[in-house]
Amino acid sequence: MSINLISDTVTKPTEGMLQAMMSAEVGDDVFGEDPTVNALEARLAGMFGKEAAVFCPSGTMTNQIAIKVNTQPLDELICDEYSHVYQYEAGGYAFNSGIGINLIKGVNGKITAGQVAAAVKPVHDWLPRSRLVVLENTCNKGGGSYYTLPEMQPISELCRNRGLKIHLDGARLFNALVETGEDSAAVGKLFDTISICLSKGLGAPVGSVLIGDRESIRQARRFRKVMGGGMRQAGYLAAAGLYALDHHIERLKEDNDRAKLLGHTLRKMSCVTDVRPVQSNIVIFDVAASLTAASFLEKLAAHGILATPFGPQTVRFVTHLDFTEEMLSETIKVLEQLDN
Repeated sequence: MSINLISDTVTKPTEGMLQAMMSAEVGDDVFGEDPTVNALEARLAGMFGKEAAVFCPSGTMTNQIAIKVNTQPLDELICDEYSHVYQYEAGGYAFNSGIGINLIKGVNGKITAGQVAAAVKPVHDWLPRSRLVVLENTCNKGGGSYYTLPEMQPISELCRNRGLKIHLDGARLFNALVETGEDSAAVGKLFDTISICLSKGLGAPVGSVLIGDRESIRQARRFRKVMGGGMRQAGYLAAAGLYALDHHIERLKEDNDRAKLLGHTLRKMSCVTDVRPVQSNIVIFDVAASLTAASFLEKLAAHGILATPFGPQTVRFVTHLDFTEEMLSETIKVLEQLDN
C-alpha cells in the first residue's frame, strides 16, 4: 500500500469529478465567454457575499493578484512570519508589486489586532506606507491553525478604521469552516479580497479563485492576463471546482479528524519531541535529536509512507481526499512499530 501524506495537493479527481469535467460546457474565458468558469466565479462570490470573482491557475497567483490590487509600489503588507505569501511565494510581493513586508511573530501563524496596530508605521517620507494586512486561514506553516470569526473581526475593524486593506489567504478555508460551523458570508464581510484554493482539500486538479468587489476583480482580470493566467477553455477545470463545492466540503471534516488521530499517535511516541496543535488537516511535529527529519522519512518510506520535511528535525503530514480510513490505520500501525 502506497500512502502519500506529502500534501493535500496530491489528490486525483474522483470518477464523478472527471465526468463533470469531460461534460463541461466551455468557451473562451479571456473573453468572459466560458459558462462553466462564469458559474464557478458566481458561485464562490455568492457564497462569500461578494460581487465578483476570477478563476486562476494557482493560489499563489490569486494571492499575488490580491496584493497587486490592494497596494501601490512603496507600500508594505503586514502579516505573520509564517504566512504563505512570505514563506512560499518566491518574494512575489516585491517582484510583482514593488512593496515591502512587515512581519509579525504570532502564535502558530495567527496574529491579533493589537499586534497589527503596533506594526502600522507612521507616515514619513523615509518609511513604506502600511497598506495591506494578510491573514492565512488555515495557516500551513502554523500546523493548520485557524482563525474564528471573533478572532478575525477585531483585525478587520482595525483595518477599516486605519484605512488598511485586508486580504484572506483562504487556501484551506473550508477546512476551518467545517470545524467552526461559521458562515462563509460572515467571513466575506470582513475582507476586501479572499482567495480560495480548489486543488487542496477540495480535491480539484487545478485552480484557485479570487473573490472581491466588482472593481477589484476587474483589475484582477488584467493582472491575471499580464501574469499569463488567461486559460481560454478553462471550463473543463472550473467544472472540477464546481463538483468539489457540491460534494467535497463537508467531507473535509474526515480529513481533519484523521489528522487529529495521527497527532494523538505521534504525541505518545518517545522519538517525537513536539507535536503542534492539530486543528485541521495538517500535522507538524519534531523528531528527537538522535534522528533527523530525513532519517525519519526514510524509515516511513520503507513502509510505503511518504511525507515531507519541514525543517532539520521537523516533519509535516497532510491528510486529504485520497487518504482513506484503511491508510490511517496502516500509518498508525507503522508509527507504533517505529517507536519500538
